[in-house]
Amino acid sequence: MGYVLIGLGAVCAAYGVSIMLVGSGTLFFVVWYVLGGAIAGAGLAVQTGAWAALPFAIRAAATAVAAAAVVLFLSVDAVIMTHAAAAPPADLEEIIVLGAQVRPDGTPSNVLRYRLDTAADYLRQNPRTRCIVSGGQGGNEPTTEAACMASYLREQGIDASRIVLEDRSRSTVENLRFSRGLLASPADRVGIVTNDFHAFRACRIAARQGLSGACGISAPSDPWYLPNNLLREVPCVVKDFLLGNM
Repeated sequence: MGYVLIGLGAVCAAYGVSIMLVGSGTLFFVVWYVLGGAIAGAGLAVQTGAWAALPFAIRAAATAVAAAAVVLFLSVDAVIMTHAAAAPPADLEEIIVLGAQVRPDGTPSNVLRYRLDTAADYLRQNPRTRCIVSGGQGGNEPTTEAACMASYLREQGIDASRIVLEDRSRSTVENLRFSRGLLASPADRVGIVTNDFHAFRACRIAARQGLSGACGISAPSDPWYLPNNLLREVPCVVKDFLLGNM
């Protein structure tokens, strides 16, 4: 068991390196280093006998905490992915596309491109649907996310008259709060276009913002980075729940 834990810890650390090399602008990859170090350390403790030498109460408490954390993360992620698998209804009056990172050259990041391609497909299949692109400008972005998104959708053949820009928001909560004011009728069902790992939280936040008919339109995400996104999403869900955002 000790060698298994040490190996698992090394895998987590190596995965963290792959996340770091993406250069996403966040330091979340450090979590993988910490997680890998903790797992490898536990394995080393088991292998050297240090674990067995600890008082039973400490071993029981540490095991319980670790088990509770695993159950929490797996349970929340199961809800997230189940929600992501639901098919959206056709002919929604409006959809809201949530912003994500814009590259220094003004093009959408891969995460944002997945969202935009999913939105473009839905808009082509439902020609009466209107689209709100939502996202302000971060300090490392050359333009607002909304402007980048609108330009991309126009290049995909979506008529400009169907696209409305919301370019003030800096978070998911603001995305939905500011977009709500641009909807023709907030009482109508509205689709929230975002990546699979983010759709559950976005829809719950939308409901809290008064969009009770909001439904997710899940865009895919890169499979290699999905574990990182799911790990990061769990504390985000917990945080937004505790803050009353969802």
